[in-house]
Amino acid sequence: MTGPTYWTSVTGPIGPLLLTAAPTGELTSLSLPGQKGGREVRDDWRRDPGPFREAEKQLAAYFAGELKEFRLAWRTEGTAFREKVWAALDGIPYGSTATYGEIAARIGAPRAAVRAVGGAIGANPLLVVRPCHRVIGADGTLTGYAGGLDRKVRLLTHEGVLPA
Repeated sequence: MTGPTYWTSVTGPIGPLLLTAAPTGELTSLSLPGQKGGREVRDDWRRDPGPFREAEKQLAAYFAGELKEFRLAWRTEGTAFREKVWAALDGIPYGSTATYGEIAARIGAPRAAVRAVGGAIGANPLLVVRPCHRVIGADGTLTGYAGGLDRKVRLLTHEGVLPA
């Protein structure tokens, strides 16, 4: 990607959200403080809330309980396998969950690929927007979340998956 990376920070109920965008305006990441593998502002990035107005509007509506599906332009860069897994995340509806094994099956990967699926989910650059928080263990347990399990619980509670 050539050109500057734009960024802004948005206040949210799960902490400040760091958003980045490509020069063409597509969202490239949404990170949380302390996130495993999350992005941090770099000196060569440009702070500009302009490219993020729609994302801010949709995030506010999501956290207010008024939006169930994000409709944003985004651009992610990952291996073909990761892109397949991330696309499968997009198919998990609001208020629902899927297991790692179900995601593997959706992309045509063998059951033995569950660990690789988990690694791809953990590398999701678009937390909240691309709902990796909706993926749970085969036994129903809340397993890893790059943004922290406490935030995963808050997001799933917000969506009505877990009791308030």
